[in-house]
Amino acid sequence: MVNNKEAIITVVGFLGAGKTTLLKHLLTSFISKNWDPFVILNDYENAYLDAQQFSEQIELNSIKPLSGSCICCSGIVELRNVINRIPARKNGITLIEANGTSDACTLMEFLGVGLNERFLPPIQISVVDVKNWQHRGEHNELETNQIQVSSLIVLTHIHTISSDRKTTVVEELKILNPFAKITTIENLNVLSLPELVPTNNRAQQFNHQKAHWASSSVDLPNLPEIDCIYKICEAIPKSILRIKGCTKIKNDKNYTYFERKPDGDVYIRPFNGIPITGAKLLTIGPGSNPSTLTEAIENSIQNINHLL
Repeated sequence: MVNNKEAIITVVGFLGAGKTTLLKHLLTSFISKNWDPFVILNDYENAYLDAQQFSEQIELNSIKPLSGSCICCSGIVELRNVINRIPARKNGITLIEANGTSDACTLMEFLGVGLNERFLPPIQISVVDVKNWQHRGEHNELETNQIQVSSLIVLTHIHTISSDRKTTVVEELKILNPFAKITTIENLNVLSLPELVPTNNRAQQFNHQKAHWASSSVDLPNLPEIDCIYKICEAIPKSILRIKGCTKIKNDKNYTYFERKPDGDVYIRPFNGIPITGAKLLTIGPGSNPSTLTEAIENSIQNINHLL
């Protein structure tokens, strides 16, 4: 804590860039150094699903999920109110993970207005997927928007790319935001984060409506085989850039969490506890609607059952 005021760190970045991975690293690091974090998670659909993924690191009463609102416009008042109600703590720090399509410049423009004086001015950290940087097609402008008012840029997905690619991306980032420090998760000094100050970089104009995407969610039944997860992810159109789901496989007592990132890679891991809202399939991106998700689930289960 600096000058007895609590730091607010907002983590932004494109869908699948690694924001949650960074946030888990920050939580582990701050807690190990006797800081007392409070976490706010924002997502289009069912932020409670993400909140439970942190339950092994932090008590759930220190996590606030915000679902279904754009915290860079319609949800900014709710976000500000949540921050102002956070209990004062010794060595407190507030960490916010914005959803992957947030208009990061607008978020920082309005977030600091109306906060209690016990907080420092909010600072922003951008997570940049070096492998997929500016390979987003029509969404490249949104991705560049998300690094222009950040005080720190954290590079991810660097272990499978060439040094030339990394150099090219870093050079592009410095042109867009010459004031930001650039690092990796491995080289991040978390104790320096509360010392960061808001950037003086001037952002390019951005059409805020490009940050408003379709999203949808449906109930997800128990799946007959784990391969059914891959079938569901294959059946959902590529225009839908992010898929997340949580359910049981066969007669397993525990839940399984999975996600498909914008590059098409599917990741599966155990889920901590029981999802508060029940088993769900969630999507973000053009074409997200319940009928598409339901059809993908039903067809995938039928295909698997025919093979059994």
